[in-house]
Amino acid sequence: EVQLVESGGGLVQAGGSLRLSCAASGFTFDDWPIAWFRQAPGKERERIACISPTSDGSTYYPESVKGRFTISRDNAKNTVYLQMLGLKPEDTAVYYCAAPCDPYLARWGQGTQVTISS
Repeated sequence: EVQLVESGGGLVQAGGSLRLSCAASGFTFDDWPIAWFRQAPGKERERIACISPTSDGSTYYPESVKGRFTISRDNAKNTVYLQMLGLKPEDTAVYYCAAPCDPYLARWGQGTQVTISS
């Protein structure tokens, strides 16, 4: 059974940073692309990062987070991270880990709340 467990959310001031973690189990982690999504109240779920399963670890970010967020993976620990810098109030959302990156195929974690105060 695919399981994804997020952690690391919390309340921080604008301009601060957080690192989210996603611990994965139940599948061959090395073979899957992994994504982070977020969903703010009243808004659609948005994919904010994806990392490939290949050794080059190629990544994708939308413009809304490019240059501030960094996704990485540790295949030895079956864990994906999302380092978030320069956080803004509009980054407030529930953040989800998903595998694979396609939202129509993805399995989801339970989410972790990130709240940015102004």
